[in-house]
Amino acid sequence: MKLGDLSVGYVYSLRAALRSLGHDVEPLLQRFRITREMLATPQARISIARFMRLGNAAIGLSGRADIGLLMGEHSQASHLGLAGLTAQCAMNLQQAFATLVRYERLSSQNYRGHSSFDAPALRFYSISPYNAFNLFVVDSALASRARLGQQLTGGAARLEAVHIEFPAPAYAECYEQLFKCPVLFGQEHNQLIWQPASLELALDQAAPATFNHLQSLCDAQLYELGRHRRLRERVEEIVSPRLHRQLPGLSEVARELGMASWTLRRKLQQQEQTRFQDIIDDTRRDLALTYVRDTELALGEIAFLLGFSSPAAFQRAFKRWTAQAPGHFRREQRQVKVEG
Repeated sequence: MKLGDLSVGYVYSLRAALRSLGHDVEPLLQRFRITREMLATPQARISIARFMRLGNAAIGLSGRADIGLLMGEHSQASHLGLAGLTAQCAMNLQQAFATLVRYERLSSQNYRGHSSFDAPALRFYSISPYNAFNLFVVDSALASRARLGQQLTGGAARLEAVHIEFPAPAYAECYEQLFKCPVLFGQEHNQLIWQPASLELALDQAAPATFNHLQSLCDAQLYELGRHRRLRERVEEIVSPRLHRQLPGLSEVARELGMASWTLRRKLQQQEQTRFQDIIDDTRRDLALTYVRDTELALGEIAFLLGFSSPAAFQRAFKRWTAQAPGHFRREQRQVKVEG
């Protein structure tokens, strides 16, 4: 179980943003083992952990803490792959956003959750707790969606407000300059709230026949993704986003999977040779290793995300898993990367 992964298309806007600032991007991409061949490979993915480290390095290279907002300004519908091209051919902006949300998993898979669209609010899921290491992810997600709304309607779409979960950062004045509407920080959700009339705007590239054709291709790809997923992965996807809240029990997870609890228990035993509680324990362990090794999150924040009662309880569990304290494990892993 990992944090998730993203299409290499998400790197395109970061590359364009850095080039617009006059930076040579190739050394940075090479450092993170992102080659030109990889960027041209259909359905190529990079881990979310690597994308976050790449973004953090881009901030260091450019000196721009608002690099995520700049990424949004350089984003294109095509960066979102087949889903983006399909949305481009939709009848109106509402159908375009609904399409992007429906097929989001074709370009990204994140254990923390998925975007949603409840008109007029286009929402990006929470990745709290926030720090300088992950603000750019929310910035780029909201800015790219705002730009898309402008691109698809020839600049006619208008936002009523933007809500952001984290407190106002040092570059807060950049947000209203970009979104051209009130931006409220410390909110319950990360979301763009569109003027209702904007969602009814016909798109400049609306093409019903092409839209239906592309939608059928998206459906086929989505089906293939689901067909090859093991039952264990489907259970992980349900329990992982709720580790820091009230965890669902076996019966609730079974209902979400459309089966009886005894059927789920039997299938896990027969198909995966595991138990429901083992999946929860293994998910916590694997995510703990990823968070400690690949992010800058404080240990207390990691303990919260994984549903531990206290940082001390997390540290005891981590030492049981690895025979090392999490702080020592993090330092050792970073030393290995430096030497490598």
